[in-house]
Amino acid sequence: MLGSLRPHEYVTSIYHIHLERLWENGIRGIITDLDNTLVEWNSPHATEKLMAWLVQVERLGFRICILSNNRDALRVSNFARPLNIPALHKAGKPRKASFYTALSQLNTDATATAMIGDQLFTDILGGNRLGMYTILVEPIHPHEFIGTRLIRLAERAVLCGKRPSAMQSEHFLFYVTVDDKEGEEFHS
Repeated sequence: MLGSLRPHEYVTSIYHIHLERLWENGIRGIITDLDNTLVEWNSPHATEKLMAWLVQVERLGFRICILSNNRDALRVSNFARPLNIPALHKAGKPRKASFYTALSQLNTDATATAMIGDQLFTDILGGNRLGMYTILVEPIHPHEFIGTRLIRLAERAVLCGKRPSAMQSEHFLFYVTVDDKEGEEFHS
């Protein structure tokens, strides 16, 4: 069970993901969580930095889909629509059905798709159950849904004090190092 909770990568944020290496290793689709992965919880709009990252994702040829457990259909669709990104709300992660729907939207198979998210028990577990390449990011902001705050206690126990880019696994395709200098742009 604990192996299913182990991400292939653990990085500070989406901006520390080496997109070109993902592409070189056969990843063609990205399924990403929304709240506290792309933006702060319930933030209605993408930041300038996120929009620049999405341009880079598209330029490299990736297909991307948002998969959110947020129950508010308008919140999720109003966020994704201006970005021209397909999005699914009320996903019920880690259940497989919503992941299959997202894969269908992307027209990719699980082994050619990365799942990016900030939660072990939803994003990482769900992606690993389908054989996706999983990337755990630190939550953007501590403000989040009350249920998520409780789950974070169990996540801390599973991570055993590991920090981003310190998590090593036999599943790593490559090892990520992060330089957290102020104003650093994302890696590509």
